[in-house]
Amino acid sequence: MLKKSLFAGVVMALGLTAGAAIAEYPEKSITIVVPSKAGGSTDRTARMFTELAEKNYDGFEFVIKNVPGSGGQKGFEDIARATPDGYTIGLVFTPQLVAHIVSGRAKYTLDSFHIMGNTAQDPAIVVVPKDSAITDMASLAEAAKANSLTVAVNGIGSDDFLAAKAFEAATGVEFNLLPTKGSTEQKAAILGGHVDAAFMNLSQMIKQHKAGDARIIALLTEERDEHLPDMPTAKEQGITVLMRATRGFVAPAGIDAAVQDQLDKMLTEVMASDEFIANAKTGSIFLLPMSGPDYLSYLQSLQAETQAVFDKAPW
Repeated sequence: MLKKSLFAGVVMALGLTAGAAIAEYPEKSITIVVPSKAGGSTDRTARMFTELAEKNYDGFEFVIKNVPGSGGQKGFEDIARATPDGYTIGLVFTPQLVAHIVSGRAKYTLDSFHIMGNTAQDPAIVVVPKDSAITDMASLAEAAKANSLTVAVNGIGSDDFLAAKAFEAATGVEFNLLPTKGSTEQKAAILGGHVDAAFMNLSQMIKQHKAGDARIIALLTEERDEHLPDMPTAKEQGITVLMRATRGFVAPAGIDAAVQDQLDKMLTEVMASDEFIANAKTGSIFLLPMSGPDYLSYLQSLQAETQAVFDKAPW
């Protein structure tokens, strides 16, 4: 089904015969820039896509290029300055993508990208070591008032960082925030008991929580999540802190419209396939498909909201 539908789209988009369309693009492997280390949820999302795209679309091969560092900034900039020839696309994640823009550190804007679409979301959580005396958001606040707590976040300007700062503002406490290079370091810090708590994402710790190796104490969402239905939200616990991450695909701006149409169509069809949905469920990837225009609108709104937060309390 996937092969057939993309094939028709290619021909329609290019106005070419089937043989000519396949011959023109792609002629070599397509690089997907992942702005994080291998093994994390963003990396796994990219690899889920490439596995099914290569399986179902003749002639398409992908190479994953991990570009970690600076809360995704290095990878985002790598995508933005890539030659827009259809052979480099990448993943972005929020709120880091827009947080780097509003802080003035980014060497890109949203106009630097063609937004292909969003794939997944990831609710923010607060997690503590399995033997911690901290059991909920109230005891986290009490402990932070009594002692200096070391709390791990995924870099300055990340969703974790913004959520931790929101918790500080809501409760009047101040953490010793420990910026890390990614969720892998945060996970190791929690499992090893090297930090008092961490602000992270659900997909990154749900397996450890269910195995009893770490303890999630709150979801930072409006409502409880179906993947952890017994876990109360921070809002339910009387401290309203809301945060979630999104993970989408982009290409550098200026890419040929016909080629871009092929890539956009492929992303949409792969995300809608039963196999992708099943793999996402198995891999604790929480899907939130959005079209390119819808995701661009979301990013523009998020940038405005993040700008307001930055103007009030710059980081």
